[in-house]
Formats: sequence, structure tokens, C-alpha cells
Amino acid sequence: MTAPLTAVRPDPAAAVASVAARAPRRRVAVDRVAGLGVIVAMLAFGVYSLTTLDFTTANLSASITTAVRTFSLMDPISLPGPADLAYLIGLTVGIVILGTLLAALLSVPVAWIAADSTTPAGWLRWVGRAIGVITRAVPDVVLALAFALTFTLGSPLPGIFAMGIHSIGMISKLFADAIERADDGPRLAIRAAGGGRAQEFWAGVFPQVLPSWIATVLLRFDINLRGSAILGYAGVGGLGYAMRVAFQQFPTGYGRGLGLAAVIFVLCVVLEIVSSTVRRTLLGVDPVGVGIGDRVLRAVTRSRRATRRVRPTAAAGAARVDTADVGTAGTAGTAGTVHTVGLAGTRPARSSAAGHSRSVEAMLRRPWTADRIRNASWTMIAVALIIASWWWADVDFSQITWEYLVPTLQSFWPPTVGSHTFGEFAQGMLVTIQVAFAAALLSLVISLVIGSLAARNVAPSGRVRSVFRFVLVIFRGVPELVLAIFLIMITGLGNQAGVVALAFGGIGVLGKLIADSFEEVPHSLERAVTATGATRAQRFFAATWPVGLPSLIGNSIYLVDTNIRAATLLGIVGGGGVGFYITQASTVLQFHGQVTVLVAMVFITVLVIEGIAAWLRRVYR
Repeated sequence: MTAPLTAVRPDPAAAVASVAARAPRRRVAVDRVAGLGVIVAMLAFGVYSLTTLDFTTANLSASITTAVRTFSLMDPISLPGPADLAYLIGLTVGIVILGTLLAALLSVPVAWIAADSTTPAGWLRWVGRAIGVITRAVPDVVLALAFALTFTLGSPLPGIFAMGIHSIGMISKLFADAIERADDGPRLAIRAAGGGRAQEFWAGVFPQVLPSWIATVLLRFDINLRGSAILGYAGVGGLGYAMRVAFQQFPTGYGRGLGLAAVIFVLCVVLEIVSSTVRRTLLGVDPVGVGIGDRVLRAVTRSRRATRRVRPTAAAGAARVDTADVGTAGTAGTAGTVHTVGLAGTRPARSSAAGHSRSVEAMLRRPWTADRIRNASWTMIAVALIIASWWWADVDFSQITWEYLVPTLQSFWPPTVGSHTFGEFAQGMLVTIQVAFAAALLSLVISLVIGSLAARNVAPSGRVRSVFRFVLVIFRGVPELVLAIFLIMITGLGNQAGVVALAFGGIGVLGKLIADSFEEVPHSLERAVTATGATRAQRFFAATWPVGLPSLIGNSIYLVDTNIRAATLLGIVGGGGVGFYITQASTVLQFHGQVTVLVAMVFITVLVIEGIAAWLRRVYR
């Protein structure tokens, strides 16, 4: 006999607890917790740096008062005469072109041994990478100060060599990366046919990477032009040196210095337009609107495309009108229209037939198409510019004092602290790091607002997005080192003015990167959150922010990295930190051992920051 069945009513609390127990739970990753701790520590160090550098409202108010008094005492903004101004512009552009060209030529063998697919031996790959890292760590102005001891006073060669050696770091790295991304098929086919390493490279790799290399060289040219003003403080002629001489005449020369700074800004914009034009016409790379010049070219390009879209539409409308008129007029008109279409349709057939009738010898000759003529024209213009740069810069190798060359190179070894202590150098390095972190923190806070509103999927309207995109272009267009020189001279505040200048330039870079990273968030994710009834703010914090956070972290640390290099240069133009000691030691041959110690400290600091950035990118990817 079986017991009667009784209905058992489920307990709701137990059911909820069961569902909660069965729900998947995300495991707490130790590395993510450690990464969060590092990020919080870096933010706290940024706040500490702002307070340590006396970045208070009282000091800002005092600096504004000093700037107003300086403006009231200085002469009106002025420029040199047309002939002198043309000479200064030609000399500056010539030094930048020759320095960038020297770096590009020296970077080819460095990239060849640094690339994994072309290096002859594994240890040479590390040698090539080490050359790139070391040359990138040594500021070009330090090299210019050291080279000035072996050249005649006023020679442009220290600036050319300094800019060329320093630029190897960036150009060789990007060259090597392009080689490793190239298709191995042509190279391996040449090897299978019995070709040597040189044939593999020049016939199988070089044609593939040439467009990328040209784009890299043009990008480095823009960077070198923006940083050329700082070389004037190392005695290299040009607009930077003229600005330095003007700012030394307080307060009457400040008007001339401000005018020369404006010339450098306009020159950067104009040559950025030229560089973007070359990239677009020679390489087919559309301008992305990073800088003012690039944005101007993009606006012109869009206008032309809109015009081209309107013309076919108008022509089609006219054709429809003609067809209607002809149709109502009679059979003869209709026959005429069909005849025109027939001619258009037969044109490709004739071309194809002509192509089949060409001989093998004719097919081996590359025809002079419009694209080939245009590329050849740009190449000849580039060669003419290089020749003109040689003439503008008045390069004369007899200006080298050869008997001083070897002693100058030997003077950098062994490293020593001289009459200073290692603690003094460490304190200077700490100040440089504080300037970099304080500027990066200010840039991050402001960029989060401007960059978010410049993103298409975050801005409340297209007009708001356009306004904030234009604001970012303005921040990006001002050369930060020129701004730092101007602020230090006007306000008399070294590190604080340097923080403002670096933060100003950082807003343009970081804000654009934030806007781009937010726009790359998958639309499906945001639409799914919106479908649940979420507001705009809820969609941002639930979908956009978590996906864009890894990119935000990586870009922010990249900004700290670049700020450390730039903050080192600020000591040369009146700021403090390790740059001050480098400037003092670079001008005396017996103190070059100190330069080795100081540069090594900057090198190790940059390596540590790059290591932290790489680890955080791996943790939060």
C-alpha cells in the first residue's frame, strides 16, 4: 500500500537562493586587482605632484599678474624683415628636411637587422632594437649641445646630426614593424629561386613597405618641425635661435619673440597641409583630421567629393530630360539617344581588343598613366626640396673640427656624477617625473570631458560633436614646446608653466584618442543596453565606458611616457628637473660623464613606464 501523495509547495526564498547559487560568477583575477592598485597609485602620485609643485590657485593668479605686467612692458608683436624672415624659415626647413632624411637613411639597415623576418641572426635583432631604444631616449637637444663642441660656431650640422640620430629611434621601429607585417610570400619565392638576402629584401620586401615608410618619414618630418624651436637653445640657427635671442631681451624683445613663435605655428600648419597632401596623392591615405593642417585638407577633400557627386546627378537629370524630350519629339530623336549609349558601351570592348593586340615587349613597358605622372612629379619635387635644403642650410663639412671629434665621443665615458651627488640627480629626475605625471593628470581630467563629447556615440548631437572635435584640433595644433618656452618666459614660473604647456598639448592628443576609442565600441552592445530602456548616461557607463577603458589606460600611460621626454627638455628652456643638469653638463667637455649618468636615468625611467604600460594593456585587454 502506497502512501498518499501530498502537494509540496516550493519555498520562494529557497528558489531565489538556488538561482543565485547557480548563477555564473566572475572570478576575481589577481592581476586585475594589482593593475587597479597600480592605476590608483599613479593617479595619487599625479595629485601629489600637483601639490608638490605648488600648483595652487594663488601661484596661478600670481603668474597671470606677471604675464599681464610683461605684456604691458613689451614692444608690440613684430617680425624680422622679409629677407631675414625668409632666410630663417629656409634655414629651419632645410635643417629639418636634411635631419629627417639622414634619419630615414640610417634607419634602413637598423630596421633590416631589427625585423624578425629579415635579420641575419637572432642577436642582431636585439642589437637593432637596442639602437632604436637608446637613440629615442637621448634628446636631440642634448646631442646638439654635445656636437656643438666639434663644429664651427653657427654651423647647422649639429642640428642636422642631432635630429637625424634622435629620429632613428622612432623611424627604425616603425620601419621594422612594417617589414614584419609584410607578406613573406615574395621574399620566400626569391629565396627558393636562389636569390641572396639583399635580393630578398630589395625585390621581395622593399616594394611592399615603401608606402608605409614614406608615411612614417612624413610623420617624423612633422614632429621634427614642431620640435625644431628647442634646438635654437642649443645654438642651432633658424627660427628657434632667433626666438631665443629675442626672449633674452627683456621686456622689449618679447614682442619679436612672440611674433617668431606665431611664425613657427603657421609654418607647422602649412607644412602639415603639404605633408597630408603628399600622403593622400602619393599613398592614397585620406586625411583623418589629427591636426589643423590635416583637418583643412580633409575639409577640402570632402568639398571636392561632394562636387563630384553633384555633377553626375545633374548630368543624369539632364540626360533624363533629353530622353523625355526626344521621346515626345519622335523616333529619330530616340534613335540618336540609343546611338550615344551604344558608343559608350562599345568603348571598353575596343580597349580590351587593343589590349589583346599589344605585343609582349609593349606590355613590359609601364604606361605613363595620370597616376604615374603625378607620382613622378611629387618625386621630382621631393628631390628638388632636398637639394634646396642643402643650399638653404649652407652645409659645409669643412666646419667640422675633426681633431675634436674622437675626444668628444670619448668624453661620455666613464659615467660620473662629478661634483654633484647621486641624490641631487635623483631629486632632479623626481621633479621631471612629477611634471610629467601632473601634466598627464590635468590632460586626463579635461580630455575625459572634451573627448567624450567629441565621440559620435556619446555626444548629444552632431553639432556638439563637431564643436568639440574642432576644440581638440586647436589644442593639437599648438606646438607644446613653443608654448612652454613662451609661458616660462612670460610668467617666470618654470615647472608650473611647463605643466600647463604639456597639459595643453596632451589634451589634444589624449582627447582625440579617447573620442576614437569610444567610437570604436560595437554599436550592437550599445543598442542592446538602449533596448532595455536605459538612459543615455546608463548606456555610457554600462556599455561605452567598460569597453573603452583598456584603450583609455594605455593611451594615458603613453602620454606619461611622452611627457617625461618633453619634461626633460623643459629644464633647458628655464624649467627645473633633470634637464637643467643635462644642459649644464653638455656644454663642458669634462662634464660629459654626467650626461651619460643623467641620460641613463631618463632611459631607465622610460623603460619602467613602458613596461608598466605593456603589463596593464595585457591585463585589461
